[in-house]
Amino acid sequence: MTFHQALAPAAALDLPQPYLLFLGDVTEKGYAKTAFGLRDWAADRCVGEYACPEATVSLGLDWLTPAEAAARGARAMVIGVANAGGVIHDSWIPHLTAALAAGLDLISGMHARLGDSPALKAAAQKHGRRLIDVRQPPAGIALATGRKRPGKRLLTVGTDCALGKKYTALALARALRERGLKADFRATGQTGIMIGGGGMPMDAVVADFEAGAAELLSPDAAPDHWDVIEGQGALLHPAYAAVSLGLLHGSQPDVIVACHEPGRLTMLGYPDYPVASLPEIIAVNLQMGRLTNPAIRCGGVSLNTSALDEAAALALLDSESQRLGLAVADPMRGGPQFERLVDACLAS
Repeated sequence: MTFHQALAPAAALDLPQPYLLFLGDVTEKGYAKTAFGLRDWAADRCVGEYACPEATVSLGLDWLTPAEAAARGARAMVIGVANAGGVIHDSWIPHLTAALAAGLDLISGMHARLGDSPALKAAAQKHGRRLIDVRQPPAGIALATGRKRPGKRLLTVGTDCALGKKYTALALARALRERGLKADFRATGQTGIMIGGGGMPMDAVVADFEAGAAELLSPDAAPDHWDVIEGQGALLHPAYAAVSLGLLHGSQPDVIVACHEPGRLTMLGYPDYPVASLPEIIAVNLQMGRLTNPAIRCGGVSLNTSALDEAAALALLDSESQRLGLAVADPMRGGPQFERLVDACLAS
């Protein structure tokens, strides 16, 4: 069964490529995770970046106007922002319409629908361009059954949003395939869907059907097949815990990998809420996950050490492994720590 066959037809996408990545007016890297994810995991599909004058975040790509990007072969501009609430700001509209006028389609993973903007709808019609909303779940999602499905499943969970759950899932899926195992990355957010070409936008699913959507995303599989499922939010997040719980119950993971960014003390965008400790987030995921898979276990920890130099990062990985009694790695650094994490995930 291929990735696209495993999903409802509406969840498989054929997006116009390559892309110009639009950063809006972002001043915090965490809110540009869509753009960074595409840069890091689909670099061959990205020709450059573009932003409002107010933006202070850069991807390090060539800065191109929409017309310049089109001249280099770009076929679409992707809104690379994942802000709170998924809002398309009015200040973006002139830049988005400029992309349409330059002959680019628009791709968005925001909650707000592109076609709900009269200006964008009119510009798309005028220039014969498409408005493509990725955060659109397929029709006909059923309630969860709770039935234990054959196959192996790994879910990345986290202490907060935008700290490495997607990167960890992508790296683990790749590592399993490199070891000769059957493994698929299962995307659950807009960026992962753009990278993988399909998936389930979990935070756009009606609450009663969250677990059912996760079951649909990861259906029956061969006993030796791994679905590596991208986590969403955090079980102890004041806004997004509901999505995390539905995904946990529906995916029925055999293994979880807990993701964390060292040094992050409060939730992104929620400064009054401290980030949970790794032991706490592991314990609550195991406790809640046992409802649909009593055999759930933690395979280890993924740390986002991008803010640290190599020596400091490796020292932290080793000290945290000793403290937690678990395999601890930064998947983006690889190395023996990551190989031990993969081994721990596969251990029966």
